[in-house]
Amino acid sequence: MRRITAAVLAQAPGRLELQELVLSDPDPDEVLVRIAYAGLCHSDLHEIDGTFDTTPPIVLGHEAAGVVVEVGSNVRDLAVGDRVVTCLSVFCGRCRACVRGLPSSCDRRTELATGRPDRLTTPAGRPVRPTAGIGAFAEMAVVHRNALVAIPPAMPLPTASILGCAVTTGIGAVVRRARVEPGSSVVVIGAGGVGLAAIQGARLAGARLIIAVDLVPEKLAASVELGATHAFDGRDPGVVAAVREVTGGGADHVIEAVGVASAVERAMAMLAPGGVATVIGMVPSDPPIRLDGNDLFFLEKTLQGSFMGSNQFVRDIPAYVGLQLQGRLQLDRLVSEVIPFEAINDGFGSLAGGRSRRVVVEIQSGEGGR
Repeated sequence: MRRITAAVLAQAPGRLELQELVLSDPDPDEVLVRIAYAGLCHSDLHEIDGTFDTTPPIVLGHEAAGVVVEVGSNVRDLAVGDRVVTCLSVFCGRCRACVRGLPSSCDRRTELATGRPDRLTTPAGRPVRPTAGIGAFAEMAVVHRNALVAIPPAMPLPTASILGCAVTTGIGAVVRRARVEPGSSVVVIGAGGVGLAAIQGARLAGARLIIAVDLVPEKLAASVELGATHAFDGRDPGVVAAVREVTGGGADHVIEAVGVASAVERAMAMLAPGGVATVIGMVPSDPPIRLDGNDLFFLEKTLQGSFMGSNQFVRDIPAYVGLQLQGRLQLDRLVSEVIPFEAINDGFGSLAGGRSRRVVVEIQSGEGGR
């Protein structure tokens, strides 16, 4: 058992509080990781601000990079000292979804993420839930082995920390779920960290037109630098018409990376007949998404979702690291700022303001220890 410092959401809506918690030793299928850097995600923010229901106390954070401190007796593919990345789409490898090549939809994902109630507790013994079975806003975390993948020493840990969510979600939605083909036209609604990853994925896939739509001029400028051929202000009431004009009647693909019902409706309006809209933003159930039945029947448009980019992260993350080290991806450009652990609430304030791409918190030193 170890005493660690973690950022705890004690009530929701609320603020994170740095508290001392007790972390258990890893079970046979678990790994103890010293967290170096962790990305701040909008899903975390939505639990903090009450947009999505949650059950405190909870340690948020699901995308992180760190160093292995201890491995369980059944773990053979990771060793002490390995640099690793976490991913919330933990998988069993044996269920129907996993054997069909869909580990991000694993039937046992929730069970594996939930783990033991004594994995993380207060000093008084009260269970504290680590989000997605990770709880990355902490000095250390005990994580199931199938929620981790090793990365090479050459990959900088601040950039590596966003691989497990923002990058796998954005690029994966383009190449795995939407299966964008060379010469396609692609619109990305939302140019935050996930959207900018999707733009780079569309560039790698050989898209002919890549159109970014956002409300923030700085994000639109970044999207052009990272591969967008056009950038449109989402506040313009004529943005749908502008997309349809540039694409010659509508886009082949639209990636919705905002998580707003109205943005999904706009995505469908931007499609050409036979086009596909892929939703990767976390859209609340209220208000509902309104669809025009003619889009589905007469125009054969498709609306689909993608959880975590429909990833196979054990394969995908090493591939993205390789592309980054070759200079074919610019994942470091997705990180707008790195902040100290003590300023984590300020980081979420920056994220809520809408101008940040991905904020990363430095929890411990760059090599994961101190």
